[in-house]
Amino acid sequence: MLVPDLPVSAFRRLRERAPRWLSPRQVLCCVPIVVIGYWMFAHWPLIAGGARQLLTANVYWLLAAVGATALGWVAVSLARQGTVLEPLPAGRLFATQFAAGAANHLLPAGLGAGAVNLRFLRKCGLPLGRSSAALALYLLCESVGRCLLLLVLLAAFPDALDLGALHLGQRLPAGLLLPVVLGAAGLVGVLCLVLVLLPSLRRVIRTFLATAFTDIRSLHARPSRALALWCGSLGFPALQAAGLVTVALALRVPVPVLHVAIAYLAASVAAALVPMPGGLGSVDAALVVALVTTGASVPVATSAVLGFRIITVWLPLVPAALTLGALVRRRVV
Repeated sequence: MLVPDLPVSAFRRLRERAPRWLSPRQVLCCVPIVVIGYWMFAHWPLIAGGARQLLTANVYWLLAAVGATALGWVAVSLARQGTVLEPLPAGRLFATQFAAGAANHLLPAGLGAGAVNLRFLRKCGLPLGRSSAALALYLLCESVGRCLLLLVLLAAFPDALDLGALHLGQRLPAGLLLPVVLGAAGLVGVLCLVLVLLPSLRRVIRTFLATAFTDIRSLHARPSRALALWCGSLGFPALQAAGLVTVALALRVPVPVLHVAIAYLAASVAAALVPMPGGLGSVDAALVVALVTTGASVPVATSAVLGFRIITVWLPLVPAALTLGALVRRRVV
């Protein structure tokens, strides 16, 4: 005598009667939207305060900042294409970079954007090893490009950052120390984890490095890919610096333009050591400190940083989350 599998049959009936929007993929599409919405609600006083500051700013310079932000996604797309030999669909590649901005504010140290791009490359048919190597190559080249721009500008303007300004009546908010402490603790934790897992990871690391070096040689043998990789890697931080410069001009910050660009590059390099989601907190603190070292007062520097973050992070956040949900639904990522 056969006994019917009641739990399985009940589960099947429940699944058949459930609305289509309750499927796991549909629920997954809503997760980034809900999380980003809650984050914006929790930080609404900061957003509102920065928005009030922007009401008195020059509209044309703010539009230039929006344009520089949009071109930054183009530069990232160009650099991502330069990390692989296969041609990627341009429209989907750009949409993925825009959506990755939302994911990047859910996980620390750029893991959100990395996960989205890893899924995109896998969906484009690249194996896991080459997709991971492409992500690592992008991070390496973008970091090298950012540091190279900073060194060139510091060589041209060695007096741009005056650390003595931090002690000349410029009292920094105590809250700026919190991201630094959290970042240092996170960095120590990551190093300890790597040391513990190193024996078991040795073989995986060797295989990964062999794949990465093979891809690097192949990419630089094709001038079009090498040009895309390095133009995008240099263009993205340059456009981000231009965004902060235009916001500073809109708010009439009394600091030379190139000094503001140096402040952004120095702050972003320093904040890269602090693994916070999307750099929130760490980048803001570093930017305020860097602008103060260029001669701006703390209130003016704070206003410029808030305006910069509103344009580059908070305004695109909800559209990027919606785009991410659409890409998940269409199985692009």
